[in-house]
Amino acid sequence: MGYARKVGWVTAGLVIGAGACYCIYRLTRGRKQSKEKMAEGGSGDTDDAGDCSGARYNDWSDDDDDNNESKSIVWYPPWARIGTEAGTRARARARARANRARRAVQKRASPNSDDTVLSPQELQKVLCLVEMSEKPYILEAALIALGNNAAYAFNRDIIRDLGGLPIVAKILNTRDPIVKEKALIVLNNLSVNTENQRRLKIYMNQVCDDTITSRLNSSVQLAGLRLLTNMTVTNEYQHILANSISDFFRLFSAGNEETKLQVLKLILNLAENPAMTRELLRAQVPTSLGSLFNKKENKEVILKLLIIFENINDNFKWEENEPTQNQFGEGSLFVFLKEFQVCADKVLGIDSHHDFLVKVKVGKFMAKLAEHMFPKNQE
Repeated sequence: MGYARKVGWVTAGLVIGAGACYCIYRLTRGRKQSKEKMAEGGSGDTDDAGDCSGARYNDWSDDDDDNNESKSIVWYPPWARIGTEAGTRARARARARANRARRAVQKRASPNSDDTVLSPQELQKVLCLVEMSEKPYILEAALIALGNNAAYAFNRDIIRDLGGLPIVAKILNTRDPIVKEKALIVLNNLSVNTENQRRLKIYMNQVCDDTITSRLNSSVQLAGLRLLTNMTVTNEYQHILANSISDFFRLFSAGNEETKLQVLKLILNLAENPAMTRELLRAQVPTSLGSLFNKKENKEVILKLLIIFENINDNFKWEENEPTQNQFGEGSLFVFLKEFQVCADKVLGIDSHHDFLVKVKVGKFMAKLAEHMFPKNQE
């Protein structure tokens, strides 16, 4: 009997010892994997669902594959014992913290997800920040949030109804170029709305002046050009820019390729409106405009410029307006088009522009221009 009792105690000790060793092994392995993941840039929390108190436990998956990097981890404190009321509450709090952290990480990883769409109450708070704060970094963050939400059609009406248009437009007076650029982006997204355009038209002159006087090729200048391009998609407010067309041509001549293309998009909107044809022809253009056709300029720039010239040529009734042609001064776009034959000869020359499509487009435009401008000469 004594021998049997000793065997029983030894067996029990072996079982308990084996269980303890297993728990130590699991915890040790968890720490090792945690260090490996931290060395790789991970969070350091690894999935290790042991039975010992204080083990790391995967609350979102029953899979026990430790190499699965997509698992979400919940760290339970040592006192969160299973089966006790205090442990249940502690585990619930740990799960809630992990859920909040997971959503935050997903939101950072996917900034365009539905989580970034703010409710009207949240938009009101952001607008209050924009209105009340004077710190550039707060304004920048708030304007980025507004710009992202203004990309959704239903939010454009909400932001307008909350009084957001004058609040954002007021930021245009700031001297901080980063904050001003973000404000222009917000207004640009909001302007894709008929009612918003009607209310934003009062700021077009200010945006136009700021765009022309901003540092050449800067982000502020490009953001202003994009806003003006959106505001001139329809014909209703194009007349506001009539006195600035000469400045846009100067900007086009001096700017880099990105600025050139953005200016051309704006002028193309104006050229498609017959009511703006005379204003375009009256605009002063730099003498360097003709040199674009002499060198190997970007093909897209030349083709867009030719489309603008074609629209102006089609919209202007040359025979009907012949008595008034003297109203266009020297250096105007009208005079440039009359002398375009010189540019065309250089483009069509053997040693000039290498692109065949450009040569074809120039040849077709010259034929149409001669037909409209010099009908008597053709007889």
